[in-house]
Amino acid sequence: MMTETKYTAETIKYLRLLSEKYPSKRAVTREIINLNAILNLPKGTEHFMSDLHGEFEAFRHILNNCSGVVREKVERLYGGVLSDDEIKEICTLIYYPVEKLRLLKKSGGISREQYGFMLEHMLEIARVLSSKYTRSKVRKAMPEDYAYIIDELLHAQKDEDDNQIVYHRNILDAIISLDADDFVVSLAGLIKRLAVDHLHIVGDIFDRGDSADKIIDLLMTYHSIDVEWGNHDILWMGAAAGSEVCVAGVVRNCVNYNAVRTLESGYGISLRSLALLSERLYPDFEPMKAVLAAITVMQFKLEGQLIKRNPDFLMNDRLLLDKIDYNNFTVSVDGVTYKINTTCFPTVDPSDPYALTDEESEVIADLKAAFTGSPQLKNQITFLYDNGGMYRIFNGNLLYHGCVPLNDDGRLKEISLFGETYSGKKLFDMAEIKARSAFFSKKKEQSELDFMWYLRCAENSPLCGRKTKAFERAYIADKTAWHENKNPYYRYYYDKNTCEMILEEFGLSSPTAHIINGHTPVQTIKGELPIRAEGKLLVIDGGFCRNYHAKTGIAGYTLIYNSHGLRLKAHMPFESIDEALRENRDICSSSEIVETEQRRVMVYATDDGDLIQKDIADLCMLLDFYRRGTIVPKE
Repeated sequence: MMTETKYTAETIKYLRLLSEKYPSKRAVTREIINLNAILNLPKGTEHFMSDLHGEFEAFRHILNNCSGVVREKVERLYGGVLSDDEIKEICTLIYYPVEKLRLLKKSGGISREQYGFMLEHMLEIARVLSSKYTRSKVRKAMPEDYAYIIDELLHAQKDEDDNQIVYHRNILDAIISLDADDFVVSLAGLIKRLAVDHLHIVGDIFDRGDSADKIIDLLMTYHSIDVEWGNHDILWMGAAAGSEVCVAGVVRNCVNYNAVRTLESGYGISLRSLALLSERLYPDFEPMKAVLAAITVMQFKLEGQLIKRNPDFLMNDRLLLDKIDYNNFTVSVDGVTYKINTTCFPTVDPSDPYALTDEESEVIADLKAAFTGSPQLKNQITFLYDNGGMYRIFNGNLLYHGCVPLNDDGRLKEISLFGETYSGKKLFDMAEIKARSAFFSKKKEQSELDFMWYLRCAENSPLCGRKTKAFERAYIADKTAWHENKNPYYRYYYDKNTCEMILEEFGLSSPTAHIINGHTPVQTIKGELPIRAEGKLLVIDGGFCRNYHAKTGIAGYTLIYNSHGLRLKAHMPFESIDEALRENRDICSSSEIVETEQRRVMVYATDDGDLIQKDIADLCMLLDFYRRGTIVPKE
């Protein structure tokens, strides 16, 4: 037995506070027993997704089917018992209960027998999925209005006279008579909630697709989630913080990729002032091409100003407006002269090419006010800050979107910024501090706002890691000028020793640790594989974005980590939710086992398990105090 001298004053104070929650020896003992039981349950399923790029329908479907986990459970339960069409019908009902019920009613109605079929099978699916959780946790996951009823139905026990079976059948009959639709919707939500315990989004919610706002709306309702920021996310975060160059970059991307709906309908950001100026500047252009031409010039002007006031960013090679020969309309890039594809630069003064005109300044000020003043954008960006970061260590794995900058020899690259030198984890930590300050500080520091753009597109940025060629892609037809040099990381992340070095840099030395990486689309069509470095690193950007499908050959990778091990899921393109509803069509997905655990992973081997074991240790100390009378229990 430990003596009182073993405990500090702070520990005793803490235990007195803990005794208010567990005021008796019985309460402490009961909680220790409960926590020990939880430790020996299988770990919950983690679901990893990356590079969503505003593709809402495909994202929603994979979120609903939990990367095929739901379909696998249904087939395991009912394969050989139900027909393939019946299995598909049940799965679609779980994915889209509201829409599917509406469609069934339009096509002839739903009989009592059909409702009974749905509910009986959905309850069995929920019962199987709930088996790895405590009854208390399952109860908390249930919709409040039906928690008692669902709890009763999930725990039906066959007795001698079948009284329980009759009791539960009567409950179902009453549900069908009163409000079956609402109950089906609630049950479908519970199934999806139980199928995945935690969701990881490994960067780039924003970019080419036009519905990033819808994706974040859905993520904000998710029960347990983290987000590792991507380079496209940080661009929007910088715009919401008030960075003018980030504002211009966001607008240009939205116009260039026909994603203006996100700005106007999603966030209430009007492009009217920009459109009016564009019409005057480029009267011979189609309206949206005029808008694109105008905002492109503004972006490169603002980018040039940023580069000049931040010499430590080492981005002088991106100063190209002053390299244009405005008589011959050529540009010199890295010593090579290229013909440019336009002769129209009505706002560029060759003697001072990075200066905004008064009209351009007014438009940028108007757009900046719209971004910083949008309540919806502020709410969603705050969600990304509250639930996100530059990286995440979770259950022994390291998650980040971009790269850990390396030298040519494979060692961590030292990068000088803001008067100090950073590398590895220290670079990531500094970047997160700066990114948070840029958004939350009341007094905005221009250097921090500028740093958001650096994170978006600099070769040494841990969110980018390549020399972006936005200027060349905009103005040079010769695609040889478009090649973007990448940080050596993208060569070395095939090497097991390098990946183990990175993991150790972030404090992970376990042989079971992995790096989960996004950012670079896996070109499956060319034979590329998402598994790198003998399984130490997994790239899960397989091309969610429709624009990438021809390049990648698939429509995205996701990752499932459950108590049995790691599995990569490769997904084929998703047509539409309408087609999924009408034809019960699912995304065609293939599964590849990355790693199988020799022994099933239990909660005690997870981050939650570590916290629970600390709680048990605290409760054991409190019980010791109760037994010795140091703290008097309220029996």
